[in-house]
Amino acid sequence: MNKSISNKQINRLAIPAIIAGISEPILSLTDAAIVGHIPTNATESLAAVGIVSSFLSMLIWVLGQSRSAISAIISQYLGANKLHEVKRLPAQAIAIIITLSLLVCATTLPFSESIFKFYNAKDLLLDYSVEYYNIRIIGFPFTLYTFAVFGIFRGLQNTYYPMIIAIVGAVINIVLDFILVYGVSGIIPALNLKGAAIASAFSQLLMAGMASILLLKKNPISLKLVLPFNKELPNFLQMIGNLIIRTLALNLALYFATSFATDYGAEYIAAYTIAINLWFFTAFAVDGYASAGNIMSGKLFGGNQIKLLVALSNRLLKRALIVGVMMAALGALFYEQLGSLFTTEKAVLTEFYKVFWIVLLMQPFCALAFVFDGIFKGLGEMKTLRNVLVLSTVLVFIPALFIGDYYELKLHGILLAFTFWMIARGIPLIVKFRKQFLPQIQNH
Repeated sequence: MNKSISNKQINRLAIPAIIAGISEPILSLTDAAIVGHIPTNATESLAAVGIVSSFLSMLIWVLGQSRSAISAIISQYLGANKLHEVKRLPAQAIAIIITLSLLVCATTLPFSESIFKFYNAKDLLLDYSVEYYNIRIIGFPFTLYTFAVFGIFRGLQNTYYPMIIAIVGAVINIVLDFILVYGVSGIIPALNLKGAAIASAFSQLLMAGMASILLLKKNPISLKLVLPFNKELPNFLQMIGNLIIRTLALNLALYFATSFATDYGAEYIAAYTIAINLWFFTAFAVDGYASAGNIMSGKLFGGNQIKLLVALSNRLLKRALIVGVMMAALGALFYEQLGSLFTTEKAVLTEFYKVFWIVLLMQPFCALAFVFDGIFKGLGEMKTLRNVLVLSTVLVFIPALFIGDYYELKLHGILLAFTFWMIARGIPLIVKFRKQFLPQIQNH
């Protein structure tokens, strides 16, 4: 990687990252697809998965930013051939993240009913949401731990192990979903929505165990907590702080979207659940190239290889756009089949089919935003990412959402707001990157 950036080098990191990335939303996708076909109250069960997944995604994305911060620091020190200087950092960072995750569990469990009332859930939908969340939250600390270990692997330029872990976790989750949701005649009773929650929590526990084994056996980084604190810990905490603010803004958008969809009615929140989970799936697929950007840009920046950094950004952008267009084309090809995977409720499918085209339309814009998200994370430019997301949420997404609601566009308004939001997130990052690094190439 000293002289040029090849497609092979990018794909070696990006393809496993894509596979690992799409495995993450499969947990929620599988729950949604399977509970959407249970014999009793399928629409309410599907809607509960959507509401809880939205809230859990907020929690995971807020604290799961440790992955990007750890990856950025390790990759930069790896590029500068100074990895030994940050070997104590990962264990210290993980200890902080696990402590925070346990605090989140302790403070949200007693108030789960109030939380989902805030999402406009009521009656049976509220009961189902609380039941599903109170089990799913058990897997929360294990998910954050796994994310942090993934950050270590990524910093070491390894996306293969995260891929293996994610695939195994997804497969186990799917198998357990079928067994626990529908039951096994005469052996295991059908647990319906509760079974889906148990399957997800167990899968997250399993993934954490696999991540520990692979890290301890195959890498130079130790998980033993040793003092004194590493010199990069304040930088790590500052990155986390900026990323948490950024992610809170992101989840403010998701909260408003979920709340509005819930308020429109059960068939709307159920249709939104299908659309948003499919969007997460396609977004994580495109995000594989963002992960490659995160990993490689940190190493190149640490080694002061600016020309290669710019070349990397151009190659990643082209490849992510190709993946985005491919995901949109596949969605268009299997437009009706995708909806029927999740439910047979005609009212839900009608609303879903009306708006799914918007999810497909936004894929190229997602590619632009995600690639430069990844690159700026690798550079450690978390403050820039924070500012862009906060401003795009406050100045673009929320006004667009309220305008759509005023004109009674319903799900059309929600998904169009997301599309404008993605455009507003991507363009400023491209402009800033080129202003910052192109002159450095020209001066050399």
